[in-house]
Amino acid sequence: MSLLENRDELSDQDILDAIDELVLAEGRELRLSLRAKEEFRRELFCSVRKLDVIQELVDDPSVTEIMVNGYRNIFVEKSGKIRKWEKAFSSEERLWDVIQQIAGRCNRVVNEETPILDARLANGARVNAVLPPVSLDGPVLTIRRFPDEPITMVKLVAWGSITQEAADFLKKLVSSGYTILVGGGTSTGKTTFLNVLSACIPREERIVTIEDNAELQLLGLDNVVRLEARAANLEGGREITIRDLLRTALRMRPSRIIIGEVRSGEAGDFLSCLNTGHSGSLGSAHANSVRDMIGRLENMVLMGMNIPIPVIRRQIVSGIEILVHLGRDGNGKRRVEEIAEITGLKGDEVQIRTLFRLDGENHLEPVNPLLHGEKLEKKYEKEEKEKTGL
Repeated sequence: MSLLENRDELSDQDILDAIDELVLAEGRELRLSLRAKEEFRRELFCSVRKLDVIQELVDDPSVTEIMVNGYRNIFVEKSGKIRKWEKAFSSEERLWDVIQQIAGRCNRVVNEETPILDARLANGARVNAVLPPVSLDGPVLTIRRFPDEPITMVKLVAWGSITQEAADFLKKLVSSGYTILVGGGTSTGKTTFLNVLSACIPREERIVTIEDNAELQLLGLDNVVRLEARAANLEGGREITIRDLLRTALRMRPSRIIIGEVRSGEAGDFLSCLNTGHSGSLGSAHANSVRDMIGRLENMVLMGMNIPIPVIRRQIVSGIEILVHLGRDGNGKRRVEEIAEITGLKGDEVQIRTLFRLDGENHLEPVNPLLHGEKLEKKYEKEEKEKTGL
């Protein structure tokens, strides 16, 4: 660092040249092997320009989660299994620097006054950091890494995450404009599944995506507007919430709105969007089952507005048509566990009809046919007319 301090703007190559000088000089005295020199070169560069010791984990496509519990303890998830990594940061100050570096690149602020950070890396990886005094044993950094190659429905079928029959069924639903809410626990693949479903949207439609941190990667769609929430900053910039973005999205003439995750009071605004002509929209929410998704939606709506439960349930029934629940098995494998249809109200209770469900052998089997198939029929009729030229 002392070699670099007296230089002006430095490119990556300038830094590598300075490191090479240092490594060659030290290498002659210590008689380092070529492999050791290359390792020192890479580690030094990562410590200056990248994410220090965890950069190799960020670059490793087999890693899905990186968990830093203080500077000494790093845990890694691979293939659904968590293990402790043998490396560590050199000091707590170095971990602080890395967190500040991530925050700065996303125009976010994290410090003792604002000790919680939600951000993303350049490769789209999701980042959460918590600093003292909230975290008692030093800074905590969690990075969820998404696959470099986009996941497709074909890959999910090949991996056994969904059957071909269920995949074809969901493709038809998305293409026909059914509104779908994807639910599941933490790290069950909700964001990935939203990406997969979005690939089935007709190319001519205009899509507006709304997220806390931009993670969705919509492929094959040209007319896409991406919106990201923003926290208030020290320069006087006011907070821009998901609710703000939902309201402004309605003025953008969207065919569909995709909300990365419904977490709080924005649920009421999301339901309002679904009930104002934006059929075919997609979203995700934390839930333990398809039935639990209804209760979660009710609670989240009440966080933002005080309206009677029966009114909320009528909005849910009018706005959402299909529920997809994701889960993980004992080996960490992500999969679709249930697909259900919201069929209406009976009394004040939302009625749910299971369409696909795991059987005793954990195979996704059809249970009931779709009750409300009007959109599918309309889509089929439109395609037939286009074929015949009528």
